[in-house]
Amino acid sequence: MSGESLLVAQVPQGLVVFGTIVAFVLVLVFLAVFARYAGLWLQSKVTGAGITFPNLVLMSIRRVNPAIIVRAKIMAVQAGLTNVYTITTRALEAHYLAGGNVLNVVRALIAAHRARLDLDWQTAAAIDLAGRDILDAVRTSVYPKVIDCPDPRSKVSTLDAVCADGIQLKARARVTVRTNVQQLVGGATEETVIARVGQGIVQAIGSTPSYKLVLENPDKISETVLEAGLEANTAFEIVSIDIADIDVGENIGARLQADQAEADMRIAQAKAEQRRADAFAREQEMRALVQENRAKVVAAEAEIPKALADALRHGTLGIMDYYELKNVQADTKMREAIADLGQPTSPLVPAPKTEG
Repeated sequence: MSGESLLVAQVPQGLVVFGTIVAFVLVLVFLAVFARYAGLWLQSKVTGAGITFPNLVLMSIRRVNPAIIVRAKIMAVQAGLTNVYTITTRALEAHYLAGGNVLNVVRALIAAHRARLDLDWQTAAAIDLAGRDILDAVRTSVYPKVIDCPDPRSKVSTLDAVCADGIQLKARARVTVRTNVQQLVGGATEETVIARVGQGIVQAIGSTPSYKLVLENPDKISETVLEAGLEANTAFEIVSIDIADIDVGENIGARLQADQAEADMRIAQAKAEQRRADAFAREQEMRALVQENRAKVVAAEAEIPKALADALRHGTLGIMDYYELKNVQADTKMREAIADLGQPTSPLVPAPKTEG
């Protein structure tokens, strides 16, 4: 009986020790958890952020940084955003888990609310998740920024355009823009605005009748470019376009006319050379034709003695007739020689030789 009573006495004592250890461990865990989240919970409680202690613990379990969420919620409450927008703790956590910059979005909403810009939580979160700096966009919307045209980072330092009179002008412009928050998602970037403004300035200068008009009134170019609506489908709104510098370049029209005249002269020279070559070839052909005809004449004259001999042999031509024919030929040659004296000779036919 004494052994059984001893065993019964020892069992409750072991349970007490085990229970004491478990309770001590739980107390340590509670103290550790409380020490970690006590400061954040106290800040939330004092500022009226409305984040409970269990929510802070669950944030860590959901892999959310509770310090960022508490800080963002406190800023929203202190700035009065919760009275205007529906910004819940769950929405802040969702944006954090999506990879967004929660503090940047809240700061942007505060700046937009103070500046009375039309921006809500959903739009700001979407812009932030799209990769745009929403806070910088709001600041640019409140305080416009100035961009140079052309871009100083490019190799081109001026916008070169030619007026209708052929004079080249080199211009540089400064464009003042502010962010259009409503078109920030899907809108074209700053590079597109620079390209459009450059295109508009070149087109406006090119449509001007004289470069003197541009030098006298550079603001006309700015007005023409502004009226073109270059900010369409972009993330910016153009406030003003100012011509910072404009210089006179080359006389492109005169140079083009000189080049055209030189080209026309070369074409004329080539055509004249072709005509000369054709004339020379024609002359050579005529000389060859003359020589050919003379050869035919010589061949025909060579047949005359044979014909005369044949006529004498057959009695169709008498001796007296032959001599009369010779006299006629001699008389004809004499008359031709007399007629050729003092007459210009043809370059194709050599002048007949005269004796004595």
